[in-house]
Amino acid sequence: MDFLDLHTHKTAEQQGAISIQSLSLTSDIFLAMPKKKPISVGLHPWFARLETLELQMRYLEVVGKQANVKLIGECGLDKLRGENVNNQLLILTEQIKLAQRLNKPLILHCVKCFSELIALKDKLQVKVPMIIHGFNKNEVLGKQLLSKGFLLSFGTAILKKDSGAAKLIQEIDNFFLETDDSATSILEIYETAANLKKCTVDELKACIFANWKKLNLKN
Repeated sequence: MDFLDLHTHKTAEQQGAISIQSLSLTSDIFLAMPKKKPISVGLHPWFARLETLELQMRYLEVVGKQANVKLIGECGLDKLRGENVNNQLLILTEQIKLAQRLNKPLILHCVKCFSELIALKDKLQVKVPMIIHGFNKNEVLGKQLLSKGFLLSFGTAILKKDSGAAKLIQEIDNFFLETDDSATSILEIYETAANLKKCTVDELKACIFANWKKLNLKN
């Protein structure tokens, strides 16, 4: 069984892994979207602009219907970079609505905006899975997000055995693993997670793919 890398910015294929490459819509890649390899596509909060939202959402809707587009995003909120939070909320809202129309999960970037993200999920009564990628905060916040129906994806944060991510992953089973933009291999992340979970890598692979299946992906 292959590894599932839920979220990566690496372009090279990883041996023995099903990697979902994350792409952000910009004008220079409109015509270069892969048609076969699994990807996620969205408007990243660092680069999305309200003034171009209408055009980009029209294109995102077309691309999002491709069978190889498994998730919408990464999209989300970031208080440290990008447009002001109010504009980011408007941009994210449109992507959430699209994900609901397409019945595809969302992969989310969130920096210092978790209360706003939770409030938006409640306001829109989001039904599709919402996955926080690269979760690296404390256990309390992680458990709050889980209680609100979010899912978590862990990356290199679990390599630090005293991190909130490493502690939280020992307590839950419904989660995902990723490499994001790190040089760390997906194998090392799985081996670390398996050690934390006190299970074998193969058992962990089976668990992750079962979680993937539970997302009820349209394609």
